[in-house]
Amino acid sequence: MKRSEINAALAEMEGFIKDMKISLPPFCAFTPEEWKTKGHEYDEIRDNMLGWDITDYGLEKFCEVGFSLITLRNGNVNMSDRYPKTYAEKLIYIREGQYSPNHFHWKKMEDIINRGGGILLIRVYNSLPDEGIDRDSDVTLQLDGVTSVVPAGTQISLAPGQSITIPPLLYHDFEVKEGTGPILLGEVSQCNDDNTDNRFNPPVGRFPKIEEDEAPARLLCNEYPAAPDT
Repeated sequence: MKRSEINAALAEMEGFIKDMKISLPPFCAFTPEEWKTKGHEYDEIRDNMLGWDITDYGLEKFCEVGFSLITLRNGNVNMSDRYPKTYAEKLIYIREGQYSPNHFHWKKMEDIINRGGGILLIRVYNSLPDEGIDRDSDVTLQLDGVTSVVPAGTQISLAPGQSITIPPLLYHDFEVKEGTGPILLGEVSQCNDDNTDNRFNPPVGRFPKIEEDEAPARLLCNEYPAAPDT
């Protein structure tokens, strides 16, 4: 993925959030030069991968497969003595035509909330003991506190304000309903660990390989420099 695409995606998401009158924490505005000056008091942001995350899942087709997101808060299951938060929160921006591939989480439970914009379509399947996709059994869901049972592979439609609870081991993918426009999603969950807790089926990557065709406007959450020595 070209750095120019990442910069453009960042600016587009930032503009959409501003139009919705949502304010972001200060670290979302730090430039790469500013990050070089930030000491160990910012290690929670570094260690827990808070901030910008633009992904094409390593497929180099961002307009078709991928989305933009910001992790606002997160704990750390590998450093729980230092970071005891048991929860995470994200904002996700997805355009019409983009797709988030089918996956589940081994450990994380999450609520996905349509915060505004278009209509989200999220497809659900149970998983099998061998981690395959169960294309036969009905799926039991909680939608804004209401229990529903739907056939395997059903696409749930979420209008602005609506949400779905995704428990561990439940396969899900999502996209925007054609003609409804881009969406800002919220995600409220247990601790997020994108390095070890994603099971994609079929397999894809998670973070993009970046072609540096221009300077970065912001650093992504996996690009922060270490705190300078003092």
